[in-house]
Amino acid sequence: MLTPVTLEPVGGAEQTDRMERTYPAGVTSWIDLEQPDVDAAQGFYSALLGWHWEERMPEGAPYRYAIASLDGADVAGLGGPGEGETGGTGGTGWQTYVAVDDAEAVAAAVTASGGRVLQPPTAAGPAGTAVVCADPDGVVFRLWQAGRRLGAQVSNVPGAWNFSHLHTDHPAVVSDFYAPLLGWRVVDQGWSTVIRVDGYGDHLAATVDPGIRERQASAPEGFADVIGGVQPLAEGEQPHWHVVVTVEDRDDAAQRARQLGAEVLRTDDEEWTRSAVIRDPQGAVLTLSQFTPPDTW
Repeated sequence: MLTPVTLEPVGGAEQTDRMERTYPAGVTSWIDLEQPDVDAAQGFYSALLGWHWEERMPEGAPYRYAIASLDGADVAGLGGPGEGETGGTGGTGWQTYVAVDDAEAVAAAVTASGGRVLQPPTAAGPAGTAVVCADPDGVVFRLWQAGRRLGAQVSNVPGAWNFSHLHTDHPAVVSDFYAPLLGWRVVDQGWSTVIRVDGYGDHLAATVDPGIRERQASAPEGFADVIGGVQPLAEGEQPHWHVVVTVEDRDDAAQRARQLGAEVLRTDDEEWTRSAVIRDPQGAVLTLSQFTPPDTW
């Protein structure tokens, strides 16, 4: 289960000139990973994605939690047993968090809607409050009511989080469970089934991305509001929330992952992306995605 962790914002006064990225309720806001060997995981993702790490737990604590940054901006978290400890806290692989305004209320709604609360709202000091949940099919997801820690400070650039997608053989769970719970809209765009939070593009335009409308003028309608997708299960895959990270070049990143001890499970070339699904040396699966828009973009 999730261990309460006091996470202080990175940087302090020297970073006050950077507008902090905020996440309206219903938008995916953070990712983290639990692995049994924290040092090995840090080494792998540093070499693969250029991440730098800052430990956020006191030395000697039974549990470690570190924040990964890219060019000084927070991108992901990593947890695992402290020195001399074994095992973990019950989570496995990459986890995705969804921003909420009231963790207690949404946790109650999860139960009322047929899901389960695996860990009730747990304060992480002034950083915020986390809840670990499972949807009616047993797929784990997490809620985050932000305090001082708002979420990922950068995304959609090489080395940073791109999207989280629900991989499922029961896509109706999105419209039946997640949509009324979190205010999502599910849209079949032909090339993909996407999850949208109406108004999110306007929020980005008014805060950290004022040029988003002009830059995405040729994108599918509502693309700026997209926060994830729904995808069918691959052969042998179990339902889960799947993390996608942006890379500059899919082939180079996949080759580097292999050299670092990961397994490349498959590669895909699609209209908008070239991707590689990898299993890291400790077993966590994620996708490395190169953005390759059509010429009309």
